[in-house]
Amino acid sequence: MNDNKTFDKLRQMLSLTVCALMILAVSLVRDGRFLGHEVYSTSVSESETLADSAESDVQNSVRTEDDGTMVVNTTELGKDIIGYAGPVPLDIYIKDGAIVSVKALDNQETPEFFEEASEILSSWDGKTLDQALQSEVDAVSGATFSSRAIIDNVRRGVLFARQSSEKESIWSKFDDSPKAIAGLIAALMAAILPLFIKNKTYRLLQLMLNVAVLGFWCGTFISYSSLIGYMSNGMNIIRLMVPAVLLVTAFIYPLFGKKSYYCTNVCPFGSLQELVGRSVKYKVKIRPATIKKLDTFRRVLWAVLMICLWTGLWFDWVDYEPFSAFVIQSASWIVITIAVVFVLLSAIVTRPYCRFVCPTGSIMKFSQKSRHTI
Repeated sequence: MNDNKTFDKLRQMLSLTVCALMILAVSLVRDGRFLGHEVYSTSVSESETLADSAESDVQNSVRTEDDGTMVVNTTELGKDIIGYAGPVPLDIYIKDGAIVSVKALDNQETPEFFEEASEILSSWDGKTLDQALQSEVDAVSGATFSSRAIIDNVRRGVLFARQSSEKESIWSKFDDSPKAIAGLIAALMAAILPLFIKNKTYRLLQLMLNVAVLGFWCGTFISYSSLIGYMSNGMNIIRLMVPAVLLVTAFIYPLFGKKSYYCTNVCPFGSLQELVGRSVKYKVKIRPATIKKLDTFRRVLWAVLMICLWTGLWFDWVDYEPFSAFVIQSASWIVITIAVVFVLLSAIVTRPYCRFVCPTGSIMKFSQKSRHTI
């Protein structure tokens, strides 16, 4: 018996390792990076050429134009500042001790999110460096990660421009906004309390918190896009505490016997499907043979989509998972339509997207594999 348990545990750890290598392969094909380190160049932009051609990161990060304008490039200075899908480098133009403009450089952010976040780029125009550091610029609702990355990059660039000798403490990167605190509380509740509380009333409360706080308010969830982004760029755990908690429930909990914990207890979209399902007593009875065919469809779909990522045939499918419909201000109509269809279907079929489609859920199942298939 103990030998079987040990074998299952080793097999599960091997599955998790293979899962990580799968995502790593996608990161290398798409971005050419691993945990923020350039493995090879997939494209060369003007800012990347400037950064690569100098002898040191400090030299790379500033240039002076003919009219005396100093341009601070945050590609290297802010490479650990991650938005929704990766770093958000900026050029900060400074003349006569004041900021002239802030311009965004090439990044991997979802265009719809970043267009919303870009509204704050003019917030520092005309401010002195001291005023810029003291300014309280609010993140854009619906594009929180991208706009926070812009704010942090500006601060990092301005500090560099002042040649400040002060080093930021690790906790200075902690997001203490009400939204971030509420998200962290909801995530910790989902990660811990269901382990001990098996009460239907509490589960209903947790499902509502997952949807309202993690979903609609914070727009925080695990998706293929986020997994690839974290693998390519790494993640600042202090800044991204909520996603870190979600990743632990998705990939670490199963090693201790809590398989599918994230999907069952945390995922905002799964929670929304369950809540809608509770509102309708009637459920379509699906025959076991049909369920088996639908599960086969899920696995085949996942395999095809992974091939699309590895070969580079279709990277953009990761933008069509319905999770981003929670960020309704920036979500495309296609994503919103997909989400609405599955939410309505969940009234008569238990968690249809989770059970028969979800590619993110499929890779989680693969990472948990022991003696059972995905």
